[in-house]
Amino acid sequence: MKRLLFRIGLFTALLFLVTNCASTKNKTTNVVFPKTDLDLEEEVYIPHLKSDRKNFFPETSAETRWVDSLYNKMTFNEKVGQLFMVAAYSNKDTIHTRAIEKLVCDYNIGGLIFFQGGPMRQARLTNNYQALSKVPLFIGIDAEWGLNMRIDSTFRYPFNMTLGAIKDIKLVEKVGTSMAKESKRMGVHFNFAPVLDINTNPKNPIIGYRSFGENKVSVTEHAIALMNGAQGQGIFSTGKHFPGHGDTATDSHSTLPLVNVSLEHIKKIELYPYKRMFDEGLVSVMVAHLNVPSLEPREGYPTSVSYNVVTNLLKSELGFDGLIFTDALNMKGASNFRAPGDIDLEAFMAGNDILLFAENVPLAIEKICVAYQDGLISDARLAESVKKILRYKFKAGLNNYKPTEVINLYNDLNPKSNETLQYELYENAITVVKNDGNILPIKNLNQKIAYVKLGDDSNSSFVTTLKKYTDVTEVSETNIDSLLAKLTDYETVIIGYHKSDKSWWKSPELTVPELQVIDSIASKKKVIIDCFAKPYSLSRILNFNEIPGVIVSYQNGNIAQEVSAELIFGAIDAKGLLPVSINSSLKAGDGITTQKLNRLGFATPESVGMSSEKLKQIDSYAQKAIDGKMAPGMQILVARKGKVIYQKSFGNQTYDSDVKVKNSDLYDVASLTKMVATLPNVMQVYDHNKVTLETTLGEMLPLFKVSNKQKITFKELLSHYGRMQAWIPFYKATLDSAKMPMKKYYRKMYSEGFTKRVSDSLYLRDDYQDTIMKRIIDSPLIDKKEYRYSDFTFIILKQYLEKVMGRHLDELVTNNFYKILGMNNTLYNPLKKFDKSVIAPTEIDTYFRHDTIQGYVHDMEAAMEDGIGGHAGIFSNAMDIAKMMQLYLQKGSYGGQQYFSESTFNDFNTCWFCTEGNRRGLGFDKPQISGGGPTCGCVSMTSFGHTGFTGTMAWADPETEIVYVFLSNRTYPDSNLPNKLSKENIREDIQKVIQEAIIEK
Repeated sequence: MKRLLFRIGLFTALLFLVTNCASTKNKTTNVVFPKTDLDLEEEVYIPHLKSDRKNFFPETSAETRWVDSLYNKMTFNEKVGQLFMVAAYSNKDTIHTRAIEKLVCDYNIGGLIFFQGGPMRQARLTNNYQALSKVPLFIGIDAEWGLNMRIDSTFRYPFNMTLGAIKDIKLVEKVGTSMAKESKRMGVHFNFAPVLDINTNPKNPIIGYRSFGENKVSVTEHAIALMNGAQGQGIFSTGKHFPGHGDTATDSHSTLPLVNVSLEHIKKIELYPYKRMFDEGLVSVMVAHLNVPSLEPREGYPTSVSYNVVTNLLKSELGFDGLIFTDALNMKGASNFRAPGDIDLEAFMAGNDILLFAENVPLAIEKICVAYQDGLISDARLAESVKKILRYKFKAGLNNYKPTEVINLYNDLNPKSNETLQYELYENAITVVKNDGNILPIKNLNQKIAYVKLGDDSNSSFVTTLKKYTDVTEVSETNIDSLLAKLTDYETVIIGYHKSDKSWWKSPELTVPELQVIDSIASKKKVIIDCFAKPYSLSRILNFNEIPGVIVSYQNGNIAQEVSAELIFGAIDAKGLLPVSINSSLKAGDGITTQKLNRLGFATPESVGMSSEKLKQIDSYAQKAIDGKMAPGMQILVARKGKVIYQKSFGNQTYDSDVKVKNSDLYDVASLTKMVATLPNVMQVYDHNKVTLETTLGEMLPLFKVSNKQKITFKELLSHYGRMQAWIPFYKATLDSAKMPMKKYYRKMYSEGFTKRVSDSLYLRDDYQDTIMKRIIDSPLIDKKEYRYSDFTFIILKQYLEKVMGRHLDELVTNNFYKILGMNNTLYNPLKKFDKSVIAPTEIDTYFRHDTIQGYVHDMEAAMEDGIGGHAGIFSNAMDIAKMMQLYLQKGSYGGQQYFSESTFNDFNTCWFCTEGNRRGLGFDKPQISGGGPTCGCVSMTSFGHTGFTGTMAWADPETEIVYVFLSNRTYPDSNLPNKLSKENIREDIQKVIQEAIIEK
């Protein structure tokens, strides 16, 4: 009867193929999620005929000859030995190694499945065992998320459930390809993946993360992609856990799970992926230890030893002719049913080819021998499995076995491309499931944002990245009332739920106290919940209606945290779809696309066409500068195509301290102030047509109407082409003969009329700024009209801006730019906000202020303007400076806002007097026209930037889309010493390395 039904099934399949000629190969790469499974008859898949199935490893005549020749030479016991794949470890002692060697030599086992250990140890053991084996061994590994599932010092890919959130399944295929390359490098032939279980039971204790999701179509598409990647590299995939371990509430490692569903359900749901996978060329299947009454009526009879399941269903009805593995026979789901030896015999009699993790191989071989002698096992049955095993050994290249090379093994197993892929995977997986009022991404950075941590795992990468976008305050308090009190002044609260990836099998559910925290905050504040755990974690939240923003980030690794923070602030858009349902309103397949704002994000160099190996050379130049006493420390940042790809800090704040420079520390950026404070405001004024290129200085500021500078045009002024002097040492006129500040001009304490603070205990009289301006107005012009860099330009422009805008420059730049851009670490007079310990000192001043200058501007004139100069005074870090440079690179646009027009930027980035030998743009420095200059001489002429006296540089190149920031305090301890940083071309040499790192134009 079963044969008749099978033939009818084949005829139906053939009829289907004839009448439906659309090729299964022409699929889109984006997965479609039907909302239900059982009610969709069109999703009932009819398998292809065997002859129409894809075959990654076609049989050849050479294969047949090798298999037959080898098989015919084998003794009976050698043939039986091929059926066993034994557990091996590379982290155990010599007793274990000797036991494996004995099984290889004396019992001719067919393969090993490696578990815990290290790559070098496993490679050497593999070579040792292979050398001892008469027939080369199959090497398998259970590496569902890469070798790191079993082996240390290797790469961990995302869990299947995370991959299941990705629409673009070509990315999943990339994962399969990468994992396969690493397996091949380790001498592995089988990866026991992909998991085909459809996780319809949220309480499933052992599948969960290991499943691609609860939707059969999505699970299948992702599994096929992973398999195609692996088998395309010659590594065999094993679909598991047949016939389906998803709808269980117990773990087969500890008991025999019950799957109490109908036969119709199993055929429509659980078997759907297998049917599709067989057509796509799946090599092998692993049969689970399950109690499925609708498939095996004998009570408590595991599917792994059921003839009904293995032979009748898998081999006959579904027509699978690849290798069939048992699940590990030491698992309680099997070992509680039969003792070692007996369970092996039962599994082979059921139709399995390879007996995995046999606990007693000698006894099992003896049991099989007795069964053969008793006529229970035929020669044909033994030949079926053994020849199949040998065929796949030939396909694996074991007919021409070569040992695993251990040289460069660690590097080969951890290529830089893996990290690049990891970023791409999380950028496509992280899922927004609620976005009421478009709370995501956060556009308004001029608000108070708090972060509250839940869960028991690390959150450092998440918080660090959040703070790179704006001020985010960590608030921690065990008492709910105290927590709410601390959150009073905050408008938006980000709640991060962090659970360890290492404990993936544990329940991820929020605890009652954690749920109370969420409820309490959500009732009073705008809340964004970011779940770095299984989506099921959120199922117990009752007041979802009060929570406008919900993100599922799936895992708690550093890259997941970094990418999720990027999404919150719009550096990337949300693309993921829920692979499983959270509750009745948040279902599998749900996912909201968010707006991408053009803010800086983070990635690997390779993801934007740069070489990480080449960029490592920056480190040596930084160390050269420190060792050569060119600067005690520095921050260096490189971004390309809107992604920060290199950000490091080097050295200490001073030569004689052990305070390491951190990425968040502040530096006096000196003349970069011109470009990041004064210039953007000037560009807005120009953009609003308040000045033109030909507006004269006399028209801009009445103070200059009767001066020798009245006819200097706006274009000449900003191009340093107005014949003005470079600078005047204004401070010297305020010192006595002993070079000490005169009492006429200074007080040691803040007092009426003396409020301009120039150092910790030195205040300048308020009206001295008038003297400075008068000296500039009265200063003679240089004789010849030529390029002369002058601080006067931006001292004058500060006066102009404050006159036109009616506010002080520090207020203008903070309100017009820094608050909106999220440059919350960029400001004048940083001691008003930051502790001195996070600010690098610039000099031990022995000529003016007679103090260590730390947190006060180094430039003397700017100090005399209360620290707020148009040409100097800004303190910042590399990340904040990069934001302004990216705004310029994007021609006035950043964070979804246009600050000035593209045409304005183009005007300012034009070298108006190049023909006269003046390389300058309007406010921007430009590459040298000839001879020495500010750059390496290898950037485009459209590039722009500025350098600073304290040892700073910021440069952007529109042609390569690169931003480069270098900050240091090279002036410490004495700015009058030779500028070795400049003479040794450290900043320029680093810029050259960056250009040479480009591998993709």
